[in-house]
Amino acid sequence: MLQRVNVLEKSVITIKEYGKINLHLKDILDSRNITRNRLAELVDTRFSVIDKWYKNNVERLDLDVLARVCYVLDCDPSDLISYDTKSHQSLSLR
Repeated sequence: MLQRVNVLEKSVITIKEYGKINLHLKDILDSRNITRNRLAELVDTRFSVIDKWYKNNVERLDLDVLARVCYVLDCDPSDLISYDTKSHQSLSLR
């Protein structure tokens, strides 16, 4: 005989605010005096791509671009990306 089990599942449906991914490219470029245009040239991508990263206005990350940016800037992905969970609140399922 099967028993019913109440389980709190962690999914987008059950989380009010699941946090936000933040990009720190602006901080890195500004500290190294590298322009967005120069980075776009070095990474071989469009200025608009680097500009979105710079302004922390990215919906989807292209992992190939991430790898090229890390290579050019000699940094790790964790230097460029952080996960903000400050407003993470779970809801219970009923």
